[in-house]
Amino acid sequence: MARALHHLDLWVGDPTVAVGEWSWLLGELGWGCDGTAFQHPDGTYLFLERSPDQVDEPYDRMRAGVNHLAVTCDDRATLDRMRAESSSHGWHELFADRYPHAGGDQHTALFLENSEGFEVEVVVET
Repeated sequence: MARALHHLDLWVGDPTVAVGEWSWLLGELGWGCDGTAFQHPDGTYLFLERSPDQVDEPYDRMRAGVNHLAVTCDDRATLDRMRAESSSHGWHELFADRYPHAGGDQHTALFLENSEGFEVEVVVET
């Protein structure tokens, strides 16, 4: 079966900071990194770059555009470890009072936000 998503480009304010944060998160989930490009074993890739026309306004996921990315995780143990380590890698937890079921009783996930305001939902595939 072909992958559902080919690639995604994220425009970031500071690629150096972004690569550090995303390298940890995606690396924990098995993605490889080549500079500012990350690739999942299924071939899907994600680029981090600064737009040449970028206006220096803070990113706001509540405006029109992408609200968050959801990526998969193999097991709850990995999710718990990522939760424990996330703050030392530039991420902070959202909805901590409802972990790991902030998305509903039948949904196991960790919701993180990085220093730029990008939200990532790490979902345990069952």
